[in-house]
Amino acid sequence: MFERFSRPPKQSPVGSYKLEVISLPEECDWEKYLPLEIRYIFKKQPEYKVRIRKILGDGKAIGVRTVLRTPENILKAIHTISIHSQHNFIINWLPKLLRDKHLPIFTEKDQTEAKRHNKDLNEAKNVILKDRLRFKKIVLIDEENIGIKPEEQRFITELSEIIYPIAIDYSVFRVIIDNAQERTKIAQAIIKALLFIGPIAHFLEKFVSGLGKLFAASADDLLGESAELMALRGSGFSWRELAKRGKVLIPVFALATWGAFSVEGFIQENRLILAGIIFGLSAVALSLTTAIQSIFMYNKNANILAQEGKITFKSFKELLKLSIIQDFTNPARLGLLIGALMAPVMGIAGALLEVMHNGWILAGIGSTESIVAGITVISAGHINEWRFRRKLKKMIIK
Repeated sequence: MFERFSRPPKQSPVGSYKLEVISLPEECDWEKYLPLEIRYIFKKQPEYKVRIRKILGDGKAIGVRTVLRTPENILKAIHTISIHSQHNFIINWLPKLLRDKHLPIFTEKDQTEAKRHNKDLNEAKNVILKDRLRFKKIVLIDEENIGIKPEEQRFITELSEIIYPIAIDYSVFRVIIDNAQERTKIAQAIIKALLFIGPIAHFLEKFVSGLGKLFAASADDLLGESAELMALRGSGFSWRELAKRGKVLIPVFALATWGAFSVEGFIQENRLILAGIIFGLSAVALSLTTAIQSIFMYNKNANILAQEGKITFKSFKELLKLSIIQDFTNPARLGLLIGALMAPVMGIAGALLEVMHNGWILAGIGSTESIVAGITVISAGHINEWRFRRKLKKMIIK
C-alpha cells in the first residue's frame, strides 16, 4: 500500500547507469583523467596499456558502464528472501551471496511460506546471482562501424576479469545501499511537513504561552514516530508486530505531552537546563522509544536465525551487534536516531539562550530529529559514493 510512497524516484525499472568512455589513443597518456577502472587496469597489468592504445587506434572506444541504481527485479528478489527466509535481515547473507556465491539457507518451512505468498526463493536467489556482475563492466564500442572481431571481444572479457575485484565490491556496495534507501522517501515528506509546524508553533506561543511548546514537541514526535514505523514496516515487520509496541508508546506519549506542557513552568523557575532537556526529550520520546524497541525486534529475529542455523555467532554480543548494524543500515533510521540524541542538547541550548518563547526556534528545536534525518537521507548517497571511490583510489595507489 505504502510502497509507491516509500520508493525513491527512478527513471526505469531496469535501473539506470552511466558510461565513461575513452576513444583516443592519446588519452592513455593522461591517466589522471581516465576512469578509475582503467587506471586500475594500468596499475595491475601495465602491459595492457599498449593493447588498449592499439584498439583505440583501430576505430574502437572502450567504456566503463556503471549501474547507478539496482534494477527492480533484483530489489524484489532481495525483499522476497529477506521477508520469507531471513527474518527481515539482509547483511547476514546478501554480501556473501554477491561476493562469494555463498547461498543462504532455505528451510522447508521457508519454501512453503514463500509459495503461500506466490514467491519462489530459489528463483529469487537465481535472479540475484545472474545479475550480480552487471553493475560494472568494460564494454567495447565500434565507433567506425567496421565490426568487432572475436579477438577484440576476448580482449574486453580479459579487461572485465582484471577489474573483477572492483566490480564485485561495487555490486555489494550498490545493492546494499539501494536496498537500504528504498524506504527513505517518507523522511523527505516529514521535512516538508515541518514547514507548517514553524508558523503554527509561533502563532500558538504568541497568544497562549506554553501551547506552542506542546505543539512543536508533539507534532515532530508524531511525525518522527510515523517515519520510524514506516521504516520498520518497509523492512518487513508486520503491522501486528508493530502494534504490540503500542501499549508502551501510549503512556510514553502521555508522559511526553505532560513534559512539553511543563517546560514553561521550569523556565519561569529559572531551571533552564532541566527545561531544555525535558523539551528535547518530549520532542523525540515516541521515536526514541521505537528506536530502542526496534533493536530488540531485530535481536529477537537474529536469535531465530541462529537457532535455524542461518548465522553463526560466538556470543550474544555478536548477535546484538549484527542487529544494530542491520537496523541502522537504513539512513533514515540512522538519521532519526542521531537526531533524537541531539534533541535534548538543542533544547538545553535554546533554554540557556532564552529563546524558548520564539515559535520558530521551538519548531527548530522540536524538529531536530527530523531535520537531521532529512540531511542524513539526502547526504547518505553522496557520502557512500565518496567512500567507495576513495576505497577504489586506495586500491590503485597500492
